[in-house]
Amino acid sequence: MKEYSTRTLYNGVEIPGIGLGTYRMDDAAAARTVAEALAAGYRMIDTASMYGNEQGVGQGVSSSGIPREDVFLVSKVWNTDQGYQRTIGACEQSLKRLNTDYLDLYLIHWPKEQSFETWKAMEKLYRMGKLRAVGVSNFKIHHLQDLADRSDMLPMINQVELHPFYPQKRLRRFCEKLDVLVCSWAPLARGRITEIPQLNEIARSHGKTVSQIVLRWHCQLSAVPIPKTVHAERLRENLDIFDFSLSGEEMKIIASLKRDRIGPDPDLITF
Repeated sequence: MKEYSTRTLYNGVEIPGIGLGTYRMDDAAAARTVAEALAAGYRMIDTASMYGNEQGVGQGVSSSGIPREDVFLVSKVWNTDQGYQRTIGACEQSLKRLNTDYLDLYLIHWPKEQSFETWKAMEKLYRMGKLRAVGVSNFKIHHLQDLADRSDMLPMINQVELHPFYPQKRLRRFCEKLDVLVCSWAPLARGRITEIPQLNEIARSHGKTVSQIVLRWHCQLSAVPIPKTVHAERLRENLDIFDFSLSGEEMKIIASLKRDRIGPDPDLITF
């Protein structure tokens, strides 16, 4: 991988420019897919305690033969585990399931009333060396501002729903202002992009697939996409995005496809 193959967080930690998402994979699928992904060249694997597959992800990393220090491993604290002491315990359980002594990145999965106490626990785990980086997921501008106003340490990453139908321009600008890197979940809008005529036209002009065009769009936005697939061919295809560039006009066309989010609104979640 060439250009955009890594990003640097504000604490100096490097993060791969694309990763593998493992949402809705069971342990067996996660173990197999993670090993295949690492063999194909992926170096970032994203999971969460809520996914129920941390043990499988850990098995995939161990069986891959790739040294642990060469894999950027991400997990998240779930909503019911938020709060200071609960977060400390939840992180320890994730480390145990993943069979590792540390995480490269740990995220608050969704903003909740307890998120400030959760964040204080994550700051402690970071200072202890259990976490190389800490961040949040699904935080809107007002959630980030509230955390910034009350904390000494800003999140290093905000992982949010981001795709051509929901480009999150204001949030991305706010994160850039705070030096918070944006990571994109559902970067391919869960497959809903494939039938869009404009995307197919751009894909034909570059000799690429629609998915590759959209993943490249994320990279040129300085966002880190984490597409999910269990298919070996798609794993390789999703990595093959660093040998071409989209023009400014193509970037605008892709961003103009705005519709709406496909996931829940962080202000309205009840789980």
